Amino acid sequence: MSKSIILPLLMIFSILTIASCIDDKCAACQAVADEIEIGLAKEKPRNHVDLRHRLDSKGQREGKLIDYRMSELRVVELLDGLCDKMQDYTLEKVDSTTQLWVKVPSWETVANKQEAKAYAKDISSYCGRLLEETEDELTESIKKGDVKVGGVSKVLCQDLSKHCKRAPLQAGDNDVESKEEL
Repeated sequence: MSKSIILPLLMIFSILTIASCIDDKCAACQAVADEIEIGLAKEKPRNHVDLRHRLDSKGQREGKLIDYRMSELRVVELLDGLCDKMQDYTLEKVDSTTQLWVKVPSWETVANKQEAKAYAKDISSYCGRLLEETEDELTESIKKGDVKVGGVSKVLCQDLSKHCKRAPLQAGDNDVESKEEL
């Protein structure tokens, strides 16, 4: 084959490889949602954002006073650096069929650092793609107040990205299954 055909084929292959490096997009999305939840939980009450910087002819300040919870500033502070924080996550094998994304407390305790760091890069890249795909809708959801601690994964992973079909089972959710059987 000529070089003109090989180069585009290699580029397509590398793009497909990068795009498919996350097998379980739902689990990865849950990890990103968990990190957003950590940010929400650490939020401190803030005053309104004061955009009244101009003075009118009478010396009175003009402009808007915006509730911090509805502000673009809050969204930026929540999402800024989020994907860099995802580099602290790696894929942990639970059993032969299940793997979970977990936050690594210390890279010194990880058995196979090279593989773990590769997974960390994968989820960080995934995070970037996820935010790029859902940024506008996620921003609006945060500003409307739809994104709250305990509900991030539903909004991000089910409603916006559609990477999860339904919420994962939480402790105590086994009661739902037993009710369905009756």
